[in-house]
Amino acid sequence: MDELPGDDVREMLRDSLRGFLGEHWRADEAANRTAAPEQVSAIWTRLVGQGVAALGHDFSEGALREILIVMDELGRAACPGPMWSAALANLALADCEVDGTRDLLGRLHAGAAMICFSFGACDPDRGTGSLRIADDRASGTLRFVEVAASCTHLVVAIGDHELAVIELKAVGVETVPTRAMGAWGLYEIRLDAVPAVVVQLKQVSVLDLLLKAKLALAARAHGAARRAFELAVDYAREREQFGQKIGRFQAIQHKLADGLIALEGVRLTIDHAGHLHDCSDANWRYFANCAIAFASDALRRVVLETQHTFGAIGYAEEHEAPAHFKRVHLDTVALGGAAQARRGIAAFLFDRGGAPLPQYDLGEAANALRQEVEAWLATNWSGERKAAFDAKPFSKREFDAEFARDIGQTGWIGLGWPREFNGQARSPLEQIALIETMERAEAPRIGAAIQANALLMFGTAEQQRRYLPEILRGEAMHGMGYSEPQAGSDLAALKTRAVRDGNHWVINGQKIWTTTWWGKYMFLAARTDSTAKPAHAGISMFIVPMETPGITIRPAVTMYDGTFANIFYDNVRIPLDHLVGEVNGGWKVLTGALAFERGLVGGGIVLKVAHAFEQLRRHVMAEAEDRAPLCDDPLVRERMAQLAAEIEVGRQLMMHCAELAANGVTPPEYGAISKVFSGELMERFGETALDILGMRACLSEQMPGAIDNGRFEQNLRHSLMWVISIGTNEIQRSLIAQRGLGLPR
Repeated sequence: MDELPGDDVREMLRDSLRGFLGEHWRADEAANRTAAPEQVSAIWTRLVGQGVAALGHDFSEGALREILIVMDELGRAACPGPMWSAALANLALADCEVDGTRDLLGRLHAGAAMICFSFGACDPDRGTGSLRIADDRASGTLRFVEVAASCTHLVVAIGDHELAVIELKAVGVETVPTRAMGAWGLYEIRLDAVPAVVVQLKQVSVLDLLLKAKLALAARAHGAARRAFELAVDYAREREQFGQKIGRFQAIQHKLADGLIALEGVRLTIDHAGHLHDCSDANWRYFANCAIAFASDALRRVVLETQHTFGAIGYAEEHEAPAHFKRVHLDTVALGGAAQARRGIAAFLFDRGGAPLPQYDLGEAANALRQEVEAWLATNWSGERKAAFDAKPFSKREFDAEFARDIGQTGWIGLGWPREFNGQARSPLEQIALIETMERAEAPRIGAAIQANALLMFGTAEQQRRYLPEILRGEAMHGMGYSEPQAGSDLAALKTRAVRDGNHWVINGQKIWTTTWWGKYMFLAARTDSTAKPAHAGISMFIVPMETPGITIRPAVTMYDGTFANIFYDNVRIPLDHLVGEVNGGWKVLTGALAFERGLVGGGIVLKVAHAFEQLRRHVMAEAEDRAPLCDDPLVRERMAQLAAEIEVGRQLMMHCAELAANGVTPPEYGAISKVFSGELMERFGETALDILGMRACLSEQMPGAIDNGRFEQNLRHSLMWVISIGTNEIQRSLIAQRGLGLPR
């Protein structure tokens, strides 16, 4: 295979095309006119000059990934240039041996020919129409053909490996404009015994071409939805109602935060599918279907919420937003829409014995580590040892001290730590490999990541020498003493006080919902200045040994069968050197450590969901007494396929966070995007699992007949913790809106 273009080339393509379209086909102006055939021809001639007409013909010059960029930018600009059809012609006909097709492609690349494409009877949409070919002549009706009045040739699929090429100026061709979603640009083509050249495809099937076509439409829909969304964000920053910018209202902020989460999921999954296609990855079809299934629903939700944000101004036809609304719906309904993509996902998961979720290629180093960890776990966490642990009630499976010490000997607890602290300085992808492999093995939790990060970033040399080695060896767990009765998400309101008394700090107060209350230390936030403005400026962070006199622990059972505790601190005295960071500088310590860790929190959650999904898939495929397997039920297949698509969104958000972390610290808003999506995906997974498996899945652990010892119902109850902990998803949405979108506080 020829060498593919690099990321720098793709960014240049996007930037140059956006600049070109901004000059020659502005979306705000395009929204106010109907694109006449001569206007479409004129803009296409200009686009040919930009070199896009040949993309897909020679992969070294640009393959599917580059086509998707162009489609995205055309959607953003509301530009009807026939790039979609040109790209499909290049992808299909590049290696054909018919002389006429080679001449046609040459003319296409030079701008002397314009092609429109139809899948005819191969289109999953039954309303598309079909052709009959007899004696090299075509008759029939084709609907929903883009910009046909501007084109010189029609290419139409007529079989699994056959296309027909037809000149549109031939006698017997009638092209009739069609209005769809209130917009012009589609055509019905009626053919009566028109000469046709039949082409046999050798390198690509029509089915694969259809999938690439759907992915390209999803990319164009993303561009349109993203542009409308950005306009809505700008509007929310400026529009005033009730005496303030509407972007300050939480309802608007959370609506737009959800939009950004969806758009990022669509962007990443589409690009990932294109990348895998161009690299000839065997699973590219699965990932393409996942991207399409998610995009088809998500983008329509985004443009609906965009219209809600605009209010009445957004449905005035002279506004730009309606054009994007129409484009998104046309592109996501076409070619079978989300339903067809979900059928493709289900076929991958269940048909011919089924296949598990494809494992990601994390790179040479991370792949090797994954194998190393798998081998270690097979020796150290299997057989009777694992069975004995699994037999315990969930409250006893939160931690295993012996396992923690064993894995402490590997050094993996400090996988990402700098080498000067005896860490392994491994990449974020290698950290994902460890998390994923531990999750698949259902190994107990290890380490104290947030507290270790705080010590690495803000601890004194003495604190680092004292506390980090025992974390690394698996000998010490640290709890987090943050939340209080009146200071949950609003930590700046905490009341627990730390007062200096000679060589000690004296701590008084109460902490609630503390999960790792049984740890050796508590990483505790306390107020050291009650008059500080703003309030968070008077907070300091401390390491409190849990055996210190004056600490009273009152454990309670959680909804998910785990435990947390109310902890009372009454005149608890700790040495001055237990302060982490500066006096009154605790907010920096707290947020810095959390920001560093949040980038991987969402990834950890989605990997839990991915593992649970595999367990659910196994049950769905199993045959029951006198009953067909659940995977034969079309509704079950569709719901499982939708979950699989959303898991890919979560995994792509995880991978992007890792990419950002490799170049520094993941921005807080992006860690929040990953955490919000994955946490709520865990909830949706839990609800869906119960719907599919029924009452037996509701039986709790150690109950007779419970499926997988109550795994699925317990997962649902546990999912609530992930949505609330480390900053509730509502708080995270506000962070996304304010930090990621620049909306006012």
